[in-house]
Amino acid sequence: MAKIVVLGGGVCGLAAGILLARDGHDVTLLERDPHPVPASPEDAWDNWERDGVTQFRLAHFLHARGSEIIRTEFPEVRQGLVDAGAAVVDPLARMPPFMSDREPRPGDERLTTLTARRTTVEQVFGSVAAREPRLDIRRGVGVVGLLDGAGTRVPHFHGVRTESGEELEADLVVDAMGRRSALPKWLAEEGCAPVHEEAEDSGFSYYGRFFQSADGTMPESYGPLLTPIGSFSILTLPSDAGTWSVTLFVASRDQPLKRFRHAEIFEAVVRACPAHEQWLAGEPITDVLSMGGLIDRYRRFVSDGGPIATGVVAVADAWACTNPSLGRGISLGLAHVVGLRDLVRSELDDPLGFAEAYDEMTERELTPWYRGTVTVDRARLAEMEALRNGLEPPGPRDFRDGLGRALEAAAPHDPEVFRGMLEIAGCLTLPNEVFGRPGMVDRVVELAEEHPPIQWPGPSREELLKLVAEQPAGA
Repeated sequence: MAKIVVLGGGVCGLAAGILLARDGHDVTLLERDPHPVPASPEDAWDNWERDGVTQFRLAHFLHARGSEIIRTEFPEVRQGLVDAGAAVVDPLARMPPFMSDREPRPGDERLTTLTARRTTVEQVFGSVAAREPRLDIRRGVGVVGLLDGAGTRVPHFHGVRTESGEELEADLVVDAMGRRSALPKWLAEEGCAPVHEEAEDSGFSYYGRFFQSADGTMPESYGPLLTPIGSFSILTLPSDAGTWSVTLFVASRDQPLKRFRHAEIFEAVVRACPAHEQWLAGEPITDVLSMGGLIDRYRRFVSDGGPIATGVVAVADAWACTNPSLGRGISLGLAHVVGLRDLVRSELDDPLGFAEAYDEMTERELTPWYRGTVTVDRARLAEMEALRNGLEPPGPRDFRDGLGRALEAAAPHDPEVFRGMLEIAGCLTLPNEVFGRPGMVDRVVELAEEHPPIQWPGPSREELLKLVAEQPAGA
């Protein structure tokens, strides 16, 4: 069995540590933040400090794929989430009322998800990980670099060096340090070829608030969890223990809408959206929290067709990260972790073969999701910017973009198209696989031509600016 070091104690780092330890490897997990895992989800929400996680108390969602992985790979985590009162979200329950065929289909259960606040998910994963006998979790330990690569054609690294100077030998280093990962810097310091990196500001700012029900019930949901309304969008996410979040997100350059950070204005805007105002019917348990400056970033650790290093891999957000409005991060990160575990089982004895197989798996299974997310982000941002400037929103940029927009218009009018859209939204099936089904493209195009996209009620741009300007803002 191998010695493995995992860097980062977030959800995906913990998941990697658990799976690799359960396969019999000796795993050491290093987390820079020093605070221990709280004893309960309530304590985690109230007191846990996680400076390394920007969005720790902002909106969070586990898509169907993440929920499925937890059910199959982490049953103790699933039970912990159930015990914490995690919300069960069945998107088929939000099937449009005018759709006549409401008969269940085989596999519908895969579309249902179990979701909770980020603090709760990490607390439960952390509690389960702490009980793994072959997993040594060390909190308050920062890492400053890799142990020197061997003098081969492709440098091979054999461990890490901590801030205190300790050297930890390892057959594999797993970088799960998230968006702030320093791995490219460390590789450059050791003379490796540059990491291929694509990065751009996502262009969005977020204003979100959590609420809690007095009796444990959730507000009624009349539409999609993520709803575009002119030059802003509303994200309404059920959570655990009778809590939920409401988030407004806007183009970062839309200066007047920065006033969304004021609670009075935030609530006035939500109340101006008739299909969403019921989400304010709870006790606020946070202020309006804001977040911006997030980067869409993709990394690939190859050069001239081959790996730039062996003995080290990046997983989840350390590999690629996107604007969080689609909520895909942890679900896809868990899928990446499972793929890593499977390759460690079969390829780890051949470091170069392992690195090549890991890159191939990542490109095949994960990169299409990254590309798709960025495409959706860019289209929505372009629409917001056009409306902000009083222009007609741009049309589809290419055939694929056009199909995506057509799917949104067509889905409420056909049960199979609707399920296909939910499979994509839940990260269960890639768009090209859904559109590759016999007759799917023709059906989507036909329905989209017959039915315009649903326009959810809310203020026009002029009404929104007037509301934001006239509404008094607290200190």
